[in-house]
Amino acid sequence: MNISPKTLEWPAGRLDFSGGALVMGIVNVTPDSFSDGGRFFDVDAAAAGGVQMVQQGAAILDIGPESTRPGAGPVAVDEQIRRAVPVIERLRQQTDIPISIDTDKPA
Repeated sequence: MNISPKTLEWPAGRLDFSGGALVMGIVNVTPDSFSDGGRFFDVDAAAAGGVQMVQQGAAILDIGPESTRPGAGPVAVDEQIRRAVPVIERLRQQTDIPISIDTDKPA
C-alpha cells in the first residue's frame, strides 16, 4: 500500500484526495437502523441503494451489519457476515469503488 498526503493506493485501486474530501455512502444492512429504518436490510435493496449512492457521487461505500443506535444489542460475527457478504458480493459486481465494513469484530 502506498500512502501520500493526497492519495491512497493499493493493488486493486486508488483514492485521490487532491480535490478535497470524498463522500462515503453508508449502507446499513440491519433491520433496526436508526438512520434509515431498515431500508437496506434486503440484499437487493442494499445493493441498489449502494449503486445509487455511487451514481450520486459516493467514492467509498461503508456496509454496516450491526446497529449502533442507543440500546441496540450486539450482533454475532456469523450474523454480521450473513448480512454483509451477499451485499458486498452484489456491489462488487456493479462497482469497483472501495467498500469498507463498519464492525468492531475482528473476524
